[in-house]
Amino acid sequence: MLQSTCFSKLILFLSVSIHSLFVAAEDQKVLGDSSKVSNESLFWGPYRPNLYFGVKPRIPKSLSTGLLWAKVDDYTSVQENFRHTCEQNEGMAGYGWDEYDVRQGGRQTIHDAGNKIDITTEFVKFPGGEHGGSWGVRVKGTPREDAPEHLMSTVVFYASMEGLGSLGVANEPDELGYEGIVTMEGQTSELGKFNIDITPGPDSNAHPPATHETYGSKPLDRTMVASFQVPDEALWQTKPLLFTHMKQEIDGYIAKYGDKNSPPPWQVFTIANDVRDGNLHLIQKVFEGAFEFDIIYSSGSAPHSTTSDDLTAGIKKTAKSFGDRFSKILAPKAPFNKGQYDEFARSMFSNLVGGIGYFHGDAVVDRSYAAEYEEENEGFWQETAEARGRGHAKLEGPYELYSSIPSRPFFPRGFLWDEGFHLLPVADWDMDLTLDIVKSWFKLMDEDGWIGREQILGAEARSKVPQEFQVQYPHYANPPTLFLVLEALIDKIDSKSSEIPDPSDSFDSIRSNHLQHPVLAVSYLRELYPLLKRHYFWYRKTQAGDVKSYDRDAFSTKEAYRWRGRTPEHILTSGLDDYPRPQPPHPGELHTDLISWMGMVTRSMRRIASTIGEEDDTAEFQGYETAIIRNIDDLHWDNKAQTYCDATIDDYEESVHVCHKGYISIFPFLTGLLPPDSPRLKHVLDLIGDPEELWSDYGVRSLSKSDDFYETGENYWRSPIWMNMNYLAVKSLHTIATTVSSPHRVQASKLYTSLRKNLVENVFNEWQRTGFAWEQYNPETGKGQRTQHFTGWTSLVVKIMGMEDLGGKGKGHDEL
Repeated sequence: MLQSTCFSKLILFLSVSIHSLFVAAEDQKVLGDSSKVSNESLFWGPYRPNLYFGVKPRIPKSLSTGLLWAKVDDYTSVQENFRHTCEQNEGMAGYGWDEYDVRQGGRQTIHDAGNKIDITTEFVKFPGGEHGGSWGVRVKGTPREDAPEHLMSTVVFYASMEGLGSLGVANEPDELGYEGIVTMEGQTSELGKFNIDITPGPDSNAHPPATHETYGSKPLDRTMVASFQVPDEALWQTKPLLFTHMKQEIDGYIAKYGDKNSPPPWQVFTIANDVRDGNLHLIQKVFEGAFEFDIIYSSGSAPHSTTSDDLTAGIKKTAKSFGDRFSKILAPKAPFNKGQYDEFARSMFSNLVGGIGYFHGDAVVDRSYAAEYEEENEGFWQETAEARGRGHAKLEGPYELYSSIPSRPFFPRGFLWDEGFHLLPVADWDMDLTLDIVKSWFKLMDEDGWIGREQILGAEARSKVPQEFQVQYPHYANPPTLFLVLEALIDKIDSKSSEIPDPSDSFDSIRSNHLQHPVLAVSYLRELYPLLKRHYFWYRKTQAGDVKSYDRDAFSTKEAYRWRGRTPEHILTSGLDDYPRPQPPHPGELHTDLISWMGMVTRSMRRIASTIGEEDDTAEFQGYETAIIRNIDDLHWDNKAQTYCDATIDDYEESVHVCHKGYISIFPFLTGLLPPDSPRLKHVLDLIGDPEELWSDYGVRSLSKSDDFYETGENYWRSPIWMNMNYLAVKSLHTIATTVSSPHRVQASKLYTSLRKNLVENVFNEWQRTGFAWEQYNPETGKGQRTQHFTGWTSLVVKIMGMEDLGGKGKGHDEL
């Protein structure tokens, strides 16, 4: 009988194992097939998000394109009128993607009030061939209501080739310019052979009339082309190169005609027709009134060349596909399920994914590992300043990064702690894209486990950053928000609610491949796991706080944390820059936000280890997690203030709390470390809901209204409302509100309903009023402030709109 039972178990084990092998083989085939399609669908894109429009592939040193335009109706303002890179103060009435899917394309509208024109770029990708497919963009210009009757505009498209490869103009030279389509031909090992066609556009396009004799030698109803050979390192500086070239033309006109018989400005501000061998080609058109033309890239390995008719059909298909998927995945829920909010939500999400870029280049890093950087002595900030001043920074790399940026005009580069927040809405839309970006970040890790908090890769990226902020330090951390994304992946796996692919959307199955086949998600986590562990233990080592030296009473002598990179005014590494901290800085400080982040990361690591079957590691992380949660109370809860506080060492070498009520005070709650029945929870909820403390009609303040530092100094994190922290608050409130056993369920539900309503309505109202999403919002007026077009974590408003309505029509804060 015993032998029979053992034999039966063996047969069952073998049957399951054999079945698993077949499943694994099938999943691996799916992974292999879909990975190829996924990589191709993400190969091309407007991956130069610092430009109003610029397309390039996801490979280093290759083809790069861009667009410039200007109003050219007078001589004095033309130079200021040229648009190229996104800037804060160029007279824009708003700009960005109305609809955009990174795998297919979308429509962007640029309301250029200064140039009296609205520019539309409709970008579409066409799969096929062996080199990432083809793409096209339709460029339209529509005069604004206040435009002059005869609005003269010039548009310059350019294409450059960095590194090995060829790029040239295929048309026969014509000193008068080019009628019809202008074609460029090129070839590289990664792209194969390709063509780029710039069409003349429809017959409705009008051009300036001939009013000066110079029109005979340069008729403006033709397309002008000029070619240059430029050092690779200067190719990104297209605008100054264009101005330098134009000046030569302008000087020639001045020498010949002087002031009395000078050509009109739309004739003067043109390039020479000078086609030759080169790695940069400028293509210029001049229009009167509205205009339209196409730029079409056709891969030589594609089944056929792409045409304007293909582009027209692709624009319609892409718009329908985006609309259908958005309604299915991210549609706002009550009370925001109305037309005006839907347009807003689509725009916010589209600008988030439209801000995804591909970056490649060297980085400035100080690897001196100076002893001062340990920050172990009193007055350490002075020692670290001296160490930095010794100038040990060097260029490293090159590195590459695929990342979603916070703001196209002001922060067009990768930020580590921003990225985790950016990817939370993206994960709902396209989990496989999300995991691709996460992996790109972890590939930047060094052998110790460090990832630079700000990725300033290459000269173009550094041109946007003051020199003193360019250097990255391997002892500096940043909030590890990418683990929020990995937890979201595990949540979706655990929910076992696999998304059913839409057969009408050819990319639907690719976007959710790891969710439809959980074995692939486990494989992904297992591949990433060594890097995750290295990163985790780097945090534990480099950001450790001191419990033993000061006889602090805590459950664990090891679970305490302190940000490095502290000065009296800032902890930039914390992300909360100027939030009030203990004064003066002390090596015995302990930071509430950092131990909370470490608690979240440890929880995430435990869940990942469990998911991939690492049982010993699961138990180890469980031990750390328990100790961290206990120490949060032991080290940071202040019984007198009834809140969580940072700790420091006083003049008597005693550990004391320094309490500045604000985001720091609710961090254990924000990171999901307070259980629904926590005895601290009532105090946290009261703090959030108190109008004299954190509550405002527009969101939760970063610092209490009653704090002495409220709205003082830089006032960056000393009152304003930040969407990333408010999203965490809404999410945690929802968890408490939907936990039946929680004694705080009713209070959390009311706070959730009111906060959700306040946040969405204010961001929406400011978007309508100004045309922009903003970096932060004023707690007294609700007005957007600081950086405009901040479509990074402010786009979390889309997640908030998509959360369930717990209050019916919603209740005001007065009803709490």
